[in-house]
Amino acid sequence: MKLTTMTQVTIDGVMQGNGGASDDRRNGFERGGWARGKGDEETRTFITQTYQRAEAFLFGRRTYELFAGSWGSIDQMRAHPIGVALNEAPKYVASTTLTAPRWADTTVLRGDLAAAVSELKAKPGGELQVHGSGALTRWLLENDLVDEMTLIVVPVILGQGARLFPETGPDLALDLVESRVDANGVSIQVHRPAGRPRYATA
Repeated sequence: MKLTTMTQVTIDGVMQGNGGASDDRRNGFERGGWARGKGDEETRTFITQTYQRAEAFLFGRRTYELFAGSWGSIDQMRAHPIGVALNEAPKYVASTTLTAPRWADTTVLRGDLAAAVSELKAKPGGELQVHGSGALTRWLLENDLVDEMTLIVVPVILGQGARLFPETGPDLALDLVESRVDANGVSIQVHRPAGRPRYATA
């Protein structure tokens, strides 16, 4: 399976609390819901179709719990095409503390995560998708396990909140596979990791 990630981010790189004010209020964050209703119909279709082509899903603990309490529990959300895709596919969650996952067809990955993810990737099939899950996405990139990364960039600057990439961290070159901007200024960028960047020399 190809491991792909999809993350909604602001212009200043924030990914926290994109869906609702109550989603993620850690560290005094008060500007939730910044992505709701921002993309046009074409972007919403793109996001839905991305979920629908997943063979399986991989989550970090926090995103898993948010999704289980919404897409996995609320009838209206379960009936949405994204909810149907999530509920019908196998789900994997990287966690050392989750003992009793409440969402059907969930497997908790403990121990050697790199080996577990590599084993999943070796299975036949389409995509193993990661949505949200910032800490997990960073870890997967650092361990060269990401095949393709989609960023949905919403034209807003929040000035607070957890960012997808920290101020200091590993560097990574990216090859652009696909790019477009919708009628509302939301851009979709699909990248493939391409090793380390090249820097100017004196």
